[in-house]
Amino acid sequence: MKRVRVAVRTDDPITTAGLVNYVQSRPGLTVAGDLASGQADVVVAAFDRLSTNAVATLRELAEYERPIVLVINEIKEVELFTAVECRVVAIVPRAATTNERLATSIQAAAAEGADIPPDLLGRLLEQAEWLHREVLAPNGLTASSLSEREISVLRLIADGLDTGQIARNLSYSERTVKNVISALTSRLHLRNRSHAVAYAMRAGVI
Repeated sequence: MKRVRVAVRTDDPITTAGLVNYVQSRPGLTVAGDLASGQADVVVAAFDRLSTNAVATLRELAEYERPIVLVINEIKEVELFTAVECRVVAIVPRAATTNERLATSIQAAAAEGADIPPDLLGRLLEQAEWLHREVLAPNGLTASSLSEREISVLRLIADGLDTGQIARNLSYSERTVKNVISALTSRLHLRNRSHAVAYAMRAGVI
């Protein structure tokens, strides 16, 4: 079985040394080489709390596009979205950390899974529901940042319809269809219609 390559990032050398020794001692895990050269499958980041410096570190790590396992003493509700935005897929409370628990979280992250404690997951879902109810829905948006109108247009583009056919199907003018496409590609920094369709597919809305 291929061993999972693990990069370690913490805010103190003692914790770093402890995690490195842990990874080296576990079958199925190995310490990764240079993170910047793509040699890691998973990043384990450990902090006491999500301070400004810790968040900055997570944002930096997120740029490497590797799943992150976060070991932390304390995390507040308002910080959960920030963690998820930074590619954190597993949260391990430091007080509940055991050898097996951490290994399971790392393996889950490597397999593109997630491991978030039920109480934290419940709080995250509550925040997501609030965001949808109070912010997105009143503005006609979904969690993908696409409006229902934009999703309808993208679905028809994915079906192979041209601008005129989309306009007739949705009872819009062709100018309206073009404006919808132009607005969403500009807002989300998408290159063209195909890129917009791919974005919507990855978001799971078409």
